[in-house]
Amino acid sequence: MQKFLKKIVTNLLIAEARAVLRKYKPSIVAITGSVGKTTAKDAIYATLAESSFVRKSDKSFNSDIGVPLTILGCPNGWNNPLRWLENIFDGLLLLLFRSKYPDWLVLEVGADRPGDIRSMASWLSVDIAVVTHIPEVPVHVEYFSSPEEVVEEKAAIIGAMKPTGTLVLYADDPRVLSLADRASQSRIITYGLADNANVRGTKIKIAYSDKTTHVASVPIGMNAQVTSNVSGADGSVEVFVDGTLGSHTVVPFLAAAAVASAVGIQLEAAAESFKKHQEPLRGRMRILSGIRGSVVIDDTYNASPAATMAALEVLRDLRVSGKKIGVLGDMMELGRYSVEAHRKVGTQATESADELFAVGIRMRDAVKSALDAGMQDSVIFQYERAEQVGEALATRVKDGDCILLKGSQSVRMERAVEILLSDPTKANDLLVRKEKEWMIR
Repeated sequence: MQKFLKKIVTNLLIAEARAVLRKYKPSIVAITGSVGKTTAKDAIYATLAESSFVRKSDKSFNSDIGVPLTILGCPNGWNNPLRWLENIFDGLLLLLFRSKYPDWLVLEVGADRPGDIRSMASWLSVDIAVVTHIPEVPVHVEYFSSPEEVVEEKAAIIGAMKPTGTLVLYADDPRVLSLADRASQSRIITYGLADNANVRGTKIKIAYSDKTTHVASVPIGMNAQVTSNVSGADGSVEVFVDGTLGSHTVVPFLAAAAVASAVGIQLEAAAESFKKHQEPLRGRMRILSGIRGSVVIDDTYNASPAATMAALEVLRDLRVSGKKIGVLGDMMELGRYSVEAHRKVGTQATESADELFAVGIRMRDAVKSALDAGMQDSVIFQYERAEQVGEALATRVKDGDCILLKGSQSVRMERAVEILLSDPTKANDLLVRKEKEWMIR
């Protein structure tokens, strides 16, 4: 019965969303991929917001119900039937009366199951489609017959593009780059760290604070040089990504700069707008102040194999005066690829961390791999729940230590981060999934 009612509500919201798009005719940027959708969405929003009225998907509203909610400007109703009725009513008001509506919608479009994007592409009309990284083992792959089927599903967004639309592709991923063949009549702009990218990031390095109480100063973000050869928006500019770590954290701005160039915004203007509107994203390699002078890298929003490997590589490259501690929770929805993916993560942990704290039954494979790679049993610790690892670390962390925490959403690794914050009273403002609906889960 609940599924039946959900389907009715979803269909009503989609019908209203389609009608709203016909009435107000906003320009649409749609972002898909397996890694970096949300960060790209936020960077694109920041870049466009200076010159236009822009609305973006809230958090990761990227499903068949999340996209219509964004179009209608309505919140998630969770399990509240009255809230869903209000959403439907608010949609009707948009149709019955003329309202101030965004010039641009920046929509994140995801695929949990086969057909998700194809379904949305059947009624969306997209001005700019952005495809981010699709790694060898994508998140949600267990619901698809193969990684190639995931690529095909993501590629369905191209079918939603207007004839005059622009396709923006992540140049570092050969499979994503190959999608250009499917839009040969469209304008194509590429971005990434690769030499052949139209919008390219170079000279990427970690920025450290000048003030320090440790042998190694505290990391504060990332510096990069961004160049563009897009006609009408070419140039070069320095960019600082505040409060977050990793070369991959520069990539969202590259996607944003590619979108900006497609609409005639100069690279320097895009960088200035990004600087004004950017803010460190919760749970995505965010640098936080930890207990007893430690540094916490909060990457707890979610975890795919590619993102976890990238996070561990950042930990490896950091300058710290204390220990490097990797706290890794299960990576979910990997199906038959789970064991191999967790083992690869365990091997990387031996190169990146002085100590490994594993959370969940799937991470046992990572522990076995770490032991096989030479990490000593005395520096490996295993727990069932995030709270347990947080409490254990709280008694061990010392001045100068750096703690990386990452895991899939359902592992709730942010609960460990909260225990490790220097000021836990700020948790609601700093961490992911602090809404009351998540707190009861």
